[in-house]
Amino acid sequence: MPPTRRSFLTQLATAGVVAPAWLSSASRGAEPGAPVAAYAPGLAAAIDAAGRIAAAMAGASSDPAVVAADESRWAAVQASWAVDRTILNLENGGVQPSPAVVNHAYLQAWLASHDAPAHSLNRVLWPQVEGVRADLAAAFGCDAEELALTRNTTEGIETVLLGLRWTAGDEVVTTTQDYWRFHNTLRQRADRDGIVFRPITLPVPASVDEIVARFAAAITPRTRALLISHVINLTGQFLPVREIVLMARARGVLVVVDGAHGFAHVPLNRDALECDIYATSLHKWLGAPHGTGFLYVRRERIAEIWPLYPAPAELRGNIRKFESIGTAPAAPYLAIREALVFWASIGAERKAARLRWLRERWLAPLADEPWLKIHTPRQPELAGALATVECAGLPPTKLAAWLWERHRTLVRPVIHPEFQGIRVTPNLYTTPADLERFVDLLRGAVLKGLG
Repeated sequence: MPPTRRSFLTQLATAGVVAPAWLSSASRGAEPGAPVAAYAPGLAAAIDAAGRIAAAMAGASSDPAVVAADESRWAAVQASWAVDRTILNLENGGVQPSPAVVNHAYLQAWLASHDAPAHSLNRVLWPQVEGVRADLAAAFGCDAEELALTRNTTEGIETVLLGLRWTAGDEVVTTTQDYWRFHNTLRQRADRDGIVFRPITLPVPASVDEIVARFAAAITPRTRALLISHVINLTGQFLPVREIVLMARARGVLVVVDGAHGFAHVPLNRDALECDIYATSLHKWLGAPHGTGFLYVRRERIAEIWPLYPAPAELRGNIRKFESIGTAPAAPYLAIREALVFWASIGAERKAARLRWLRERWLAPLADEPWLKIHTPRQPELAGALATVECAGLPPTKLAAWLWERHRTLVRPVIHPEFQGIRVTPNLYTTPADLERFVDLLRGAVLKGLG
């Protein structure tokens, strides 16, 4: 019988297993090299908390907005992360901590993989990953034979952008706000193959009609693809994926969707989006282990895309050709299942509503301040957890540094040719008290300065 979550942590502690130096810090109250026993109590408590979520949600209102505002429903969720509470982490956009139950599942699989890896990793653990593929496909609403497991959104999108058969003069349209790595990818293809990289601008913030109209106006007879973000990482603006896909498809143009901030943040499925290609990072809003993601490709399009790493010819139409990366750990992928269970215990609509509620908890008290400029739409259908704001007279990089160095509060500075600000991203473990403190910090920064 496999160990329970609590017994597994106890075994590590009693065995005197030593935590690596990078895991320890003075803020956690332990010196580098301290035994895992110093961390096990917090991890065990967080694991136990996750087991209470279903009971906490039992009998809740059918209206997600009502549940989102009912603080009694969220204590067990908040306690499910074993994180350093002396840090106010409002930078959950780039990468997120996993709930303790996910870390536990990852550690179990990682340790198991080191018992004769040629057998345990290759013959025992990796075959189990096929079940995870099926679970993810069910969550996204596609067939398992259309979903490749990747390490992040970048790997998925670059597989497509570098693998499609474009020739000199073919155009790819995206926006000036899309992810810089994909701009670099398209510039490389322009240099190497002569394609035309055409970034367009979008209003900040933007309406659905404005977004669709700008993409439609950008399409020419040479346009082969649109690259769009499901959620723009700089501001948190949602794009109307379905409307863009249907518009472009009618003109014979493929749409590639960067879903880094979409999956497990925005309630969605493949059929609602109508997309042919969608890539995401699971270490963002699903809370899966770092270095996990997926690439969805509609079945009939798989064969036309070259993989980043050459695969056997017989895999040309097989989604697994995009996974031919050589030896890789199975543990991160096996722990995805626990992340899916954790998400389901809360509910996709409830999570989305709570994230919007948390955003408004800090944004609403400041929204009417004359010194605050909001770059993110506040309508529920146009934005979720992420919001970017500009504080008059405070350069974003200096404000972010002051928040971190003086107040152990983490946000992301955003510097873009068209706008600037700080991106603030709470998560389900964030408490109302955390956000009240943040409001006070921002007001203090503006009224008293950063001195």
